[in-house]
Amino acid sequence: MKKYVIIAFVAVSGLFGVNAMAQTKVAHINTQALLDAMPETKAAQTTLQTYAQSLEADGKGLVDEYTKKMKDFDAQAASMTDNMKEIKGKEIQDIQKRIEEYRSAADQKIDAKRQEVLKPIYDKARKAIEDVAKEKGYGYVLDSSVGVLLVSPAGDDLLAPVKTKLGVK
Repeated sequence: MKKYVIIAFVAVSGLFGVNAMAQTKVAHINTQALLDAMPETKAAQTTLQTYAQSLEADGKGLVDEYTKKMKDFDAQAASMTDNMKEIKGKEIQDIQKRIEEYRSAADQKIDAKRQEVLKPIYDKARKAIEDVAKEKGYGYVLDSSVGVLLVSPAGDDLLAPVKTKLGVK
């Protein structure tokens, strides 16, 4: 008898748990569209482009040096000894390696700068999404910009209210 009471209690508790879960509201938002609409994102993109161009300008010296050595090598290859060709070839390979290392380091610097510049924007957008979701009583908000959301009702799209909260058109 005691077993039946426990089983009945667990079953009733489970039904109330399912009922509570069924009432959780779910919304979606296209975070990429939100970020693209924010003026801070445009300013950040400009900052990143300027930073990337400055790194590219710094690396141009290495490319110019490589180009000059290649032209010199091609022009003088016929009159060089095998030993000189080997030495010049190693110099050219060394410059190629330095160019690759510079590009790799520049990519890492750009990624670090991107994180530094965009993190406050992401944090601001996330805070606004959380605030709107809380105000409207949503328990879950899915990101529809990643293309995983297959079906979504138009009434549960939080893009417009979040843009309004941020003062973005």
